[in-house]
Amino acid sequence: MAGIFSEMKNDIRVALERDPAARNWVEVALCYAGVHAIWNHRIAHWLWKRNLKLLARWASQLSRFFTGIEIHPAAQIGSGLFIDHGMSLVIGETSIVGKNVTMYHNVTLGGVSLQKGKRHPTIGDDVVIGAGAQVLGAITVGNCSRIGANAVVVKDVPPDSVVVGVPGRIVQKEHVEMHIPDLSHNQLPDVIAQQLSNLAQRLKKIENGLKDKR
Repeated sequence: MAGIFSEMKNDIRVALERDPAARNWVEVALCYAGVHAIWNHRIAHWLWKRNLKLLARWASQLSRFFTGIEIHPAAQIGSGLFIDHGMSLVIGETSIVGKNVTMYHNVTLGGVSLQKGKRHPTIGDDVVIGAGAQVLGAITVGNCSRIGANAVVVKDVPPDSVVVGVPGRIVQKEHVEMHIPDLSHNQLPDVIAQQLSNLAQRLKKIENGLKDKR
């Protein structure tokens, strides 16, 4: 019981740290659907591991009804997960989520195969996944990465990366040691604009070279 209450206190602490709108622990405990979903998942996961799978699925469905967040009871969730708002968030059966991960609403950790076995993503530690992002397949998102809003990620992401666009384009970012995840998911590179700029510079060099030959 002491371990359970310790985890619950940590979930509340994480919400207070990462959401400026959170005023006190009572408000978080009573009003935060993301926290409630995590608490319910721990119960469902405990039942699943003890082969009470129908009861586990029922518990997860009940949680989905009240929170709008669907987490399969078999999914492995690390400590420090914060689900901000969370409506329509889906975490599939074989998903693995590391420590201190932050997810926003309408995120999907989904599968792309009908085969049994690992078919959902593995999310590293200190990852931030923006609203509407879709992370699909048995891929790995490296530690300290940011997935931009509405990005569709279908291949492995190295650590310390930013992913934007459809399909997701990967941009390395400088690694900075942080005690909390990098929540600056509004600061995303414009990959297409950068490519167009590079192309324009190359065309300019070619044009200047042709002028010199004349």
